[in-house]
Amino acid sequence: MSLTETLNGDLKAAMKARDKQSLSVLRMLKSALMNEKINAGHDLTADEEVSVISRELKQRRESLSEFEKAGRQDLVDGVQAEIVIVEKYMPKQLSDDEVKQIVAATIKQVGATGKGDFGKVMGAVMPKLKGQADGKLINQTVKSLLN
Repeated sequence: MSLTETLNGDLKAAMKARDKQSLSVLRMLKSALMNEKINAGHDLTADEEVSVISRELKQRRESLSEFEKAGRQDLVDGVQAEIVIVEKYMPKQLSDDEVKQIVAATIKQVGATGKGDFGKVMGAVMPKLKGQADGKLINQTVKSLLN
């Protein structure tokens, strides 16, 4: 079952349960997927769907940090609830150790030797970890292993 079909089923369940918070977030996710489908001009692949959901999750995490800096606890609570809902549709996230192992293997694979190979390593490792780990974590892991 595709992510879109899962969203549609969950959307119906949220409507029946009168869960306004979930309903709002699910509609936003469905809308983002539909917009991406229109822009792409074809049905989205599973990877493309994960990319859209990842982008939405990233936006919420950035909003969360901005609201925390501004001291807006009312907005922080709402965004945290949205993040929990969006995370349900993301693939299982890899642990720090698993990310480190994949990055180390990629460094060996591309023959990276130092900081100058950062871009080469990131270019090779990102497709492997797409949707399974946060970009900041991957970035930090690559930097630490190249030093």
